[in-house]
Amino acid sequence: MGIYKEYKTINGQQARVPYFDIVCKFCGSSHTRKFGFSKGVQAYFCNDCQRKFAGTDALAHGRVSPSFIANALHEYYSGMSFHEIEHNIDQRTSGDISHTAVIKWVNKYTKKAIRETKDLHPKVGNRWIADETYIKTDVKTSDPKGVVFWDIIDADTRFLLASRITTTRSTQDAKQLMELAAARANKTPTSVVTDKLAAYIDGIELAFGSDAKHRQGSPFNVEHSTALIERFHNTLKARTKVMRDLRDKSTLKRFTDGWLVYYNFFRPNMALDNKPPAEVAGLNYENHSWADVVGIKKVPIAQILKPEIVPQESA
Repeated sequence: MGIYKEYKTINGQQARVPYFDIVCKFCGSSHTRKFGFSKGVQAYFCNDCQRKFAGTDALAHGRVSPSFIANALHEYYSGMSFHEIEHNIDQRTSGDISHTAVIKWVNKYTKKAIRETKDLHPKVGNRWIADETYIKTDVKTSDPKGVVFWDIIDADTRFLLASRITTTRSTQDAKQLMELAAARANKTPTSVVTDKLAAYIDGIELAFGSDAKHRQGSPFNVEHSTALIERFHNTLKARTKVMRDLRDKSTLKRFTDGWLVYYNFFRPNMALDNKPPAEVAGLNYENHSWADVVGIKKVPIAQILKPEIVPQESA
């Protein structure tokens, strides 16, 4: 925090100029001192925790401003490739940031976002809508169409309850999707709307028994239409260019889980008055954007203060 310690004359007036305390990035202590330079950047040393850190707004153990990291995550889940994100950063900085660094940021903070939201149970309605679609990626499959994305969404809150990736469209695939959704919602629906895929018939019965009715939708039946989740899949397919970079099932699953967090917790939904589904589903959660996940809201290194003009005493 800035403390006024020095007087200077500014435009003919006496002003108190703030002195800045540099806060340690690791322990938050203000007992710090200058400690030479590292790659042309002023370094500091904390007398309390005995650690050295750079005098920039980069997070501890990092060298890049957290705003660039948060933007990279948002751009990635909005549809940009790693190379495009790298190019954007290169246009705004003089640093040399490779696309592999961007990949590391996405992996690290996606895992963190998943970990912090996976145990939250939304308050959803009783009618769920399920659908599946093919998306082409570099993952090797016997089907030239690509991998199958299975998704199930709550009709009331638009909360995406579960997503799965398979290379088949079997009864067991449908059953596991239902079980994942029930575990997330902590309840069983009264009805599940699907398309005409036969796998849903036995899959829903095996998962829910007679507790949930299975209704097969059609374009001419508005109440039971799968249009909601088909719009979701259209949004997902717009990311096909990025999906092609995912070459194995583990990275594909991490992307799917990260997309679920982004869609439910961060992305405004026009049908919900620009609120994310998690908010409509009554969840109380701390991180409302990738910036929150990265930690931009942490205490800044220095508080910027303007010189305070000292009032002249009247004669």
